[in-house]
Amino acid sequence: MRDEGDVGAAVYGRVPARVVLRGEPGGWHYVIVDKASTEERHGLAGPGVRWRTGGGNDPEPPWWRRRLADAAEAMRETIAWRLTDRTFAELGVEADIAWFAVDDPVSWEGLVTLRDPDPARFPGRAAPFLITLEPGRGALLPDASLLFSTRAPDVWATLAAVAERCATAPPTPSPVCGWAGHQGVRVGRGRLALSTERGADGVERLGEIFGTRGPGWGGSPELRVRLDGIDLLDETAADVVALFRELGHEVVRRGRTVRLPALGLMLSEPEPEPTADGDAVLEERFTGVSLQPPSDDAPAPRWARG
Repeated sequence: MRDEGDVGAAVYGRVPARVVLRGEPGGWHYVIVDKASTEERHGLAGPGVRWRTGGGNDPEPPWWRRRLADAAEAMRETIAWRLTDRTFAELGVEADIAWFAVDDPVSWEGLVTLRDPDPARFPGRAAPFLITLEPGRGALLPDASLLFSTRAPDVWATLAAVAERCATAPPTPSPVCGWAGHQGVRVGRGRLALSTERGADGVERLGEIFGTRGPGWGGSPELRVRLDGIDLLDETAADVVALFRELGHEVVRRGRTVRLPALGLMLSEPEPEPTADGDAVLEERFTGVSLQPPSDDAPAPRWARG
């Protein structure tokens, strides 16, 4: 078996056949098995990849199995993205993984099927999912508008229509502190989330529009967020900030977040990614954007999660 440190030219172009995901108290890992039965092991980093077992015969808490299941689901998605990106780079095709549980939730095996690459892999071959932010009003979507005056039932109906258009799972409510309601849907490899708040008149309306997209290929359709002609998640973070300053906007930076108070806009940079030698690699682009109704005395926007 090769460990991830051996991955390189020696394994370039191998055709994957199976993937095995296993979780243990020391962490999660996955193994790629190619058509020649050569195995290649990779560790997984991130939240939920390590845990401590209870002492003696202490039973697991009732929520523990659900936590492991959620971690395994997130890691299966990560593995699928990594593998299909690799097969596209090395073989010019993409990989689909059909997972089945061996020992749910800590052991999974997936059968790999290769397919033609998604048209969105090639510039100009597929339209992105473009969100145009309009500070003080809301946002324009490809087939709808989301205004801060929109009432909660229409907010959730619009989000459900986005999920149907993007062929992803329908939105489900999740609690987020400070908001009356919060739901999100997958858009390609990004995410669009909406939060509602109850006004002084007792009516629940849209309160925040939140978009996020990680580094690398954005999936199909690719989520893009634009304001004043600036692609907030595609231009480098430094260029985005410079453009807003040239337009005369006040820009307030705190840590990895940038606020434009007059617009109700907040931009977020990702956590630095550690490398094998311990050095941190900074992503050049913003990965999160939030828009709320601007207010001179408003606190920093509350980020939508989940």
